[in-house]
Amino acid sequence: MGGTKAATPWGPAALVDELTVRQQAGERRFASVVQLLEMPSGERLVRFAYSTDGLARAGPSPCASVTSSGCARSSTSTPTSEPPLGSSD
Repeated sequence: MGGTKAATPWGPAALVDELTVRQQAGERRFASVVQLLEMPSGERLVRFAYSTDGLARAGPSPCASVTSSGCARSSTSTPTSEPPLGSSD
């Protein structure tokens, strides 16, 4: 995506791709955002967030590592006990 950088808890990452879904609830307008990021080491991360007024706000799951078999749990603790996407747990 043209060299766009993103800050993560693990350091800077390049934005590879982004999906934005615009939504409305009553008078409130916001967007859900899913970003595919790549660390300098080549590791890929998926970040889930939402935005209001064009400002990105962190979501409940800041990043998950992406492997060839799907998403893996991030190295930080998460508030949910649900298994990560693509997991057989």
